[in-house]
Amino acid sequence: MIYQVTAKQENSKMCFVCGLENPFGLRASFYETKQGALITLFEVGQEHQGYPERLHGGIAAAVLDEAIGRNINMGKTEQLWGVTIDFHIRYKKPIPLGKKLKAVTRLTEENKRFFKGAGEVLLPDGKIAAQAKGKYLKMPIQKIASRFTVEHDDWRVIQSKNDPKEIQLP
Repeated sequence: MIYQVTAKQENSKMCFVCGLENPFGLRASFYETKQGALITLFEVGQEHQGYPERLHGGIAAAVLDEAIGRNINMGKTEQLWGVTIDFHIRYKKPIPLGKKLKAVTRLTEENKRFFKGAGEVLLPDGKIAAQAKGKYLKMPIQKIASRFTVEHDDWRVIQSKNDPKEIQLP
């Protein structure tokens, strides 16, 4: 299936998953799609391994937690933030290092205070390597991180000539 990209979400400076200046981070990019899915593109290296040549399971969990939590912002102009309350992950296949990977997540439920979402990390051949679901509390950023500022944390959309207009998933 081909997903049409409608927007790219912000990156930060030092976040492990999306931080562009974190030397050990994933530098993941997040793309909103017309089909209602958020697709995360990332690549893992030797510094992210658990067992030799395999991604550490905690890093796969971090990617899915971040991506599911970002679903609340899809299609919105005002930033909403979520704090993870409950998160479950199921590992199905080992994730190799040095490969371009995708995570696909979606919002499954939302009310005034909470939201839920689910998603998967896909291997290059399209097979599901990990599945997760989570519940998040909506909170203002000032209550989560008292020192966060857009300028200091460099929270912005960074456009690239390599940003896809569409993303193909099996």
